Amino acid sequence: MSSDPVRSRRPRSSYAAFTAQGEPWLWLTGGALGLAVAMITVLLGLIVYQGARTFWPVPLEEIHRRDGTVLLGEISARERVVTDGDAGLQATTRRLLRTANFDLLGTHFTWCDDALITASERPPHATAVERLEGGRFHGVPRRLRHGDEIVADGPDAAWERFRERHPDILRRVAMIRRIDRVERGRLQRQLRAARLATTNARLTAGDDSAAARSAATAERALAVSAADAERELDRRTAELRQPNAGWILDFATADGREIAIPLDAIVTAWQPNRLSWCGKLGVYAGRWGEFLGDDPREANSAGGVFPAIWGTIAMTLIMALLVAPFGVLAAIYLREYADRGPLTAVVRIAINNLAGVPSIVYGAFGLGFFCYVVGGGIDELFFRSALVADGQPTFGTGGLLWAALTLALLTLPVVIVATEEALAAVPNSMREGSYACGAGKWQTIRRIVLPRALPGIMTGLILAMARGAGEVAPLILVGVKKVALDLPIDATFPFVHPEREFMHLAYLIYDVGFQSPNAQAARPLVFTITFLLVAIIAGLNLAAIWIRSRLRQRHVSQQF
Repeated sequence: MSSDPVRSRRPRSSYAAFTAQGEPWLWLTGGALGLAVAMITVLLGLIVYQGARTFWPVPLEEIHRRDGTVLLGEISARERVVTDGDAGLQATTRRLLRTANFDLLGTHFTWCDDALITASERPPHATAVERLEGGRFHGVPRRLRHGDEIVADGPDAAWERFRERHPDILRRVAMIRRIDRVERGRLQRQLRAARLATTNARLTAGDDSAAARSAATAERALAVSAADAERELDRRTAELRQPNAGWILDFATADGREIAIPLDAIVTAWQPNRLSWCGKLGVYAGRWGEFLGDDPREANSAGGVFPAIWGTIAMTLIMALLVAPFGVLAAIYLREYADRGPLTAVVRIAINNLAGVPSIVYGAFGLGFFCYVVGGGIDELFFRSALVADGQPTFGTGGLLWAALTLALLTLPVVIVATEEALAAVPNSMREGSYACGAGKWQTIRRIVLPRALPGIMTGLILAMARGAGEVAPLILVGVKKVALDLPIDATFPFVHPEREFMHLAYLIYDVGFQSPNAQAARPLVFTITFLLVAIIAGLNLAAIWIRSRLRQRHVSQQF
């Protein structure tokens, strides 16, 4: 018999059994995932809700206060406040009224305490007007006149005649803008090309050379023909302006003042208190159309954002085209060719650390290297005439190409790491089978490894596009501009203009939200631009995910 005392087994607690089965970790990890999903959902829901409702027509309320003032505007917010008065602490409510008429009132918004309001109503003829200059206007139409002749008197008649006349006037205004922007712009480009040709001939052959004299003669001939063309354009624009002249809509403001607004200064107008649901939907769609397809006005606080949309998409796509080959080639070398020594490990650590460098550092590098060194060298070699004639660099300043290259450098670690992981996921047995069939190293990579790694490479590219499209800090230094109506890609030869500065939605959010003199007025626009930027990034990513899905289906039969 054994002399060892019998050791009694300690009874297992219910807690130990609970942890042994993994239940706490299941709840902890599941809860963390649920919390992360909830935070993302709330963030996206807030952006979508606030961004999508900006252009929905809100009723205009006329508020009479005890001090005799009368205000007309949209109620933007309500809140409960506690005041310390003679009777002690008192809770009251107040409403924020978007009064517009900044040129008359000196403010866009006014807080109104409910306790000081004596009456509130919604006048049926209250009208919201978007003006070309001066921002939003609120008032009631009184009469429509053409010069001194009153065409329609009274709110109903004036509004009906305004709706009949205004579309034709807007069409002529659009034609004038097209002449000024497209046809006059073409003449200016021709004159600049002739001036640069003359300067180039003087620089290369001398001031008294035959080439310089010939170029100067051609420039003078072009200037004469351009002057004739300018006069013709002036005649056409005058013919278009003549029918618009004199048409004026008189409004009465809430405080009794009469304001005359020319019809060609009105972008759009609506009477929200009289609109049906379908009418509101029409106004909503029209305002979205203007926002998406028009140019910005009044320092980006009004109008559309089409140049920013175009610039964001162009920069993101060019960045993706630049970062993909560099990242994939670097990852192939690291994974397939490089020795597994300390030098390779150091390079991998450096690449991973690059992902944590602040983006403004990349912007400073892009400004110094791409703009000043590379761009300055290009200007000295190929655009010296522009430096002399215009005194302005062509590539030696910020532009679309330098911005795309800077962001490609910023997102390069993401693509390298994702590509290397995708290459590592391809089984070695497939490589060995290829070698056994007599294929070489590059043949195996190109025909066996890369096709099966393409879905993973596309994942890295998706992450890079999302990161690059939302960056602001480096763009401020290397190419983005507050207002740049000339598009970097347009119908003008050579169609792609990498030297041009451009607008970007992420920078527009910063500009409108933090550089605007009235942050309260800019807040709805900030949410709308954010909503638009998120939608564009989601659209680009969905397109990349669709390509990745097609690649995965193509090679699914060959995956383990």
